[in-house]
Amino acid sequence: MAGFFIENFGCRAARADGEAVSARLCSTGLDEQSLHDASLVIVNTCSVTADADRAARAFIRRAHRRNPEAKIVVTGCYAQRAPEELAGMAGVAAVVGNSHKGHAPEIIRNLALGQVPAAVAPIVSVSALLRASKHAAAVWVDDRFAHSFIEDAPLANPALRQNAQTRPNLKIQEGCGNRCSFCVIPFTRGPSKSLSRAVILRQVEGFVEAGGKELVLSGINLGRWGRELPGAERDTLPHLVRAILEKTALPLLRLSSIEPMDWDDELIALMREFGESGAGRPRLARHAHLPLQSGSDAVLRRMHRRYRPWHYAEKFAALVRTAGPDLTVGADVMAGFPAETDREFEETLGFIRALPFGYLHLFPFSPRPGTAAWSLHAASPVPQAIVDERMAVLRAVAAEKTHAHRSRLIGRTLPSITLHTPPGLAALGRTAALTDNFIPVELDGTLPANHLMPIEVTALNGDGTLVGNRKPVESI
Repeated sequence: MAGFFIENFGCRAARADGEAVSARLCSTGLDEQSLHDASLVIVNTCSVTADADRAARAFIRRAHRRNPEAKIVVTGCYAQRAPEELAGMAGVAAVVGNSHKGHAPEIIRNLALGQVPAAVAPIVSVSALLRASKHAAAVWVDDRFAHSFIEDAPLANPALRQNAQTRPNLKIQEGCGNRCSFCVIPFTRGPSKSLSRAVILRQVEGFVEAGGKELVLSGINLGRWGRELPGAERDTLPHLVRAILEKTALPLLRLSSIEPMDWDDELIALMREFGESGAGRPRLARHAHLPLQSGSDAVLRRMHRRYRPWHYAEKFAALVRTAGPDLTVGADVMAGFPAETDREFEETLGFIRALPFGYLHLFPFSPRPGTAAWSLHAASPVPQAIVDERMAVLRAVAAEKTHAHRSRLIGRTLPSITLHTPPGLAALGRTAALTDNFIPVELDGTLPANHLMPIEVTALNGDGTLVGNRKPVESI
């Protein structure tokens, strides 16, 4: 049977898509192989920035050079946004947009069997089946997003597969209707759609039965989960989190990025109820990622963000008050949004300095065709030199925040999970781990992946990684 190689770009939700495709292909008998050996190369793309587009194109070209006989299948957000562009690249056999990602495994398997991808057409509702004139790559893309979920793909058993994620993502929500002025995601992912509670609980139970320890709930707009479900199925994320923690034996649940306005009182309260470690191991990770983008009210308004800086600060304070000082809070911050003035940037800096962030994900503004900010950028671009200066300042502030947060953890005992340790670190007789509050740790000794254990933090490496020792379980 043919083998495949998959390369994932982008966010946790995109990674979850890739993991689901991989799991479905493995369940049908295909083997994961190296890029050099695989007869099928799957490129799961991102398109949130121009750099993401460039990275995907560069990988496609590199894959074709290294393995010219392989058939390349491109999927993800870039495939949805610009399918003809990708279909025209050398080596590309098929382009499957997010609208048809649920059928991607079947399309890929048909290619592996030597069948033309169009064999799937009778079971796929396709509004545009295109063929690039030079390379004849089949394209599955439309604007209905009727097949955007891969619901039944089993989560990989992290104890058995070296290339599986120790902490896999379960994507429970797709799409976004926020329409932030800079964001292309509503066009590449469609409106908000949710998996049902029954499907999610079944997936969690299967993961636990397979030996999984930590699971990450992810989505494009995770906080909106369940709100568009019909009738009696309509639900909310806090209700789902409680159901998972009360009705399954999952040891540790982590929430990925959630918009500030979706951290309501009920969700925040769960951080105390299931996140405390005093009486036992926490089951809800003490980690929250709240996208910020800017600390300037004027910039947030131009971005069409649905909160103001004071709203964000209130949510931040409530989370720290509820979950305690070990909570790690991270954020996305953008520099160089159109017309951003020096004063507005200083407002962002002051806002960030005032809050105890554990880490920041920093991005320069990238104009995306079709968005409102595309026109704003054309009228009032921030010069690249100024964007570069602001990014440098933000990186320095982010480093200070990360160092301060992690330094406070020295001497603390924290729950952690062992990861698949890189060969270089394993050769030194050490093990990679991650604390429940999302801090990387190096442990003495060689340990298998997917083990939950308390660790005592003893030091902080120069690269920001904690150094720790194993502690007896009863020390938590």
